[in-house]
Amino acid sequence: MKTSDLCEKIEYRLLQGSMDTEVADVIYDSRKVTEGTMFVCMVGAVTDGHKYIPDAVAKGAKVIVAEREEACKDVPEDVTVLLVESARHALAYLSAAYFDYPAKKLTTIGLTGTKGKTTTTYIIQDVLRQAGRKAGLIGTIATVIGDKSIPARNTTPESYEIHKAMAAMVEAGCEFMVMEVSSQGLKFDRTAGIQFDYGIFTNLSEDHIGPTEHPDFADYLECKSRLFRQCNTGIVNADDPYAEQILEGSTCQVKTFSAEKQADLMASDIRFLNEDGKLGMHFAASGMMNCQAKIHIPGRFSVYNALATMAVCHELGIPDDAILAGLEDVQVKGRVEMIPISKKFNVIIDYAHNDVSTRSVLKTLREYDPGRIVAVFGCGGNRSKVRRYDIGEAAGELADLCILTSDNPRFEKVEDINNDIKVGLAKHDAEYIEIIDRREAIAYAITHALPGDMIILLGKGHETYVEIEGVKHHFSEHEVVREIAEDIRAGRRKMEHITL
Repeated sequence: MKTSDLCEKIEYRLLQGSMDTEVADVIYDSRKVTEGTMFVCMVGAVTDGHKYIPDAVAKGAKVIVAEREEACKDVPEDVTVLLVESARHALAYLSAAYFDYPAKKLTTIGLTGTKGKTTTTYIIQDVLRQAGRKAGLIGTIATVIGDKSIPARNTTPESYEIHKAMAAMVEAGCEFMVMEVSSQGLKFDRTAGIQFDYGIFTNLSEDHIGPTEHPDFADYLECKSRLFRQCNTGIVNADDPYAEQILEGSTCQVKTFSAEKQADLMASDIRFLNEDGKLGMHFAASGMMNCQAKIHIPGRFSVYNALATMAVCHELGIPDDAILAGLEDVQVKGRVEMIPISKKFNVIIDYAHNDVSTRSVLKTLREYDPGRIVAVFGCGGNRSKVRRYDIGEAAGELADLCILTSDNPRFEKVEDINNDIKVGLAKHDAEYIEIIDRREAIAYAITHALPGDMIILLGKGHETYVEIEGVKHHFSEHEVVREIAEDIRAGRRKMEHITL
């Protein structure tokens, strides 16, 4: 592709060379530069791409896109050099052009907010799938293209990866793309150049504020709000206290959902469900849809996730009966996920790995009036000790029995990590036992279950590994729970109080 074609939607100054230079690929990591590529000099928190211009040229880069003119003074004359104000912003538009603007070939749905993004993207994708429509997904857990799932490194990948993934979705026959749009993704132009068909706002609370993320809450909020200047239709949680601020300066048509006030889609008569060991929510919907709805993901927040899904899918023209059937059947891996091994007690897997999310999920389970809440958890090694104290305090307050075990100890001893957790547990004189081996800790919780117990496995969620001394070993709680249940049924383990 010619440089001029790649640059058709960016502002630049040609310092040297020709706009007719052919480009084999667009690269922002100098280690991946090959003959005939364009190297975009990204400036990050850790390193500066301008330092690697000589290396990129030596590897065969034919076009350099830079922010600083002085960094290009020694570039050979046969290499084209373009000067831009922001390399990150330019990369997004260059990537869109390189992959032939795949966002325009898909119906794009972007979700932003502090909580609920991951769950709601999966719910939307699954409802579309069950309605016979094919949708790709980009988010915290993975990028999903057809039957292929690629583990994620960032909630919102770099712009090149986003456009590459969307191009693959188009190739795979997808009609839709559902995406978590993080504040960092908006702040650093990873989604620049995409005009979303739909933008969804879930909720907002203080998060991601610090020296390497957002300097303050105002910056965090402003970055989130950018999605609604970058979409055609905004679908907004009207009950969130920041809903009006999120929409300040918005350029989109707005639809609202609510469980408390007048909105385009409203929930009422909200009830908690516990059906044969399956927890969930039931509510009446009115407005855009008039129906009784059910979702088998526990917690009041699931009503909001369901409303967001119903609103966008209704706007997409999905039949109401298909939306309702999809909602009732959906499960999101590692997000308050039920693992059905018994009708006498519940086993739930959740990714909660800080005190806020731990407290939230345990309070959610309390609303179902369990016999006991049994929390199986540890904490990651080489991370803040304060997090351990806080998680211990949250679990000690809200769980009836805590089973301390390993998580990702990394380069620390599990015993040392658990001793820090015990500091928090002690504030509530919490009942706990310690079983270092996570498989055996899970087995203990299951084999010692009582009727009505809710066993919650915290911290791992969708992860399929445990990290020890820098090495990731395969470990899937989903597999472990089912293997333990099979051992019980085969007589290799026994239940102490009840039967499965």
